[in-house]
Amino acid sequence: MGISEYYTVLGSSEGYYKDKSSKFIALAYHVESEEEAKDVITSVKKKYYDARHHCYAFRINPEKEFSRSSDDGEPSGTAGKPILNQLLSHELYNVIVIVVRYFGGTKLGVSGLILAYKSSTLNALQNSKIVKKFITSPVELCFQYPLMNEVMRVIKEENIKIINQDFTSDCKIFVEIKKKSKKNTLEKFKKIRGVKTT
Repeated sequence: MGISEYYTVLGSSEGYYKDKSSKFIALAYHVESEEEAKDVITSVKKKYYDARHHCYAFRINPEKEFSRSSDDGEPSGTAGKPILNQLLSHELYNVIVIVVRYFGGTKLGVSGLILAYKSSTLNALQNSKIVKKFITSPVELCFQYPLMNEVMRVIKEENIKIINQDFTSDCKIFVEIKKKSKKNTLEKFKKIRGVKTT
């Protein structure tokens, strides 16, 4: 069956942690692809160009999970992994968190670093708006104009998102149907005689 819904963050948020004059600024963003994640990393590095480290982790695509993390010069496993672990424990997808570190002159040690990256990430996620999203499949509905009201009634009842519509010859409506209710929803459309679904 696979996954049919997942959690993500809306927009962006910020978190903060300080230890022995070292400052950790965690920035969480919603991203849809690895390319988008890379763009975010580039822009954060530009904005915080004077920081010592820009460590990050991202997790995208709930159906074919892909994740990556970077310690960006911190001791191995002390930055990227604790950030990624927060995404995993909050069951978040399509999210990148970048933690910008300004070194305060005193080394924090391995456990101190892990705590700092974990805490700043957690703070950013606590400040973010977490939402549930449903995995959808695109479906094309083809029918004659007189069936419009019946088709629209099902779309409304099932709270289906319309992506596009084309009424040039026959009526065609392109919709996104939630994966978990797809079978039942298609049954409803099939009950309307003359509606084809592809």
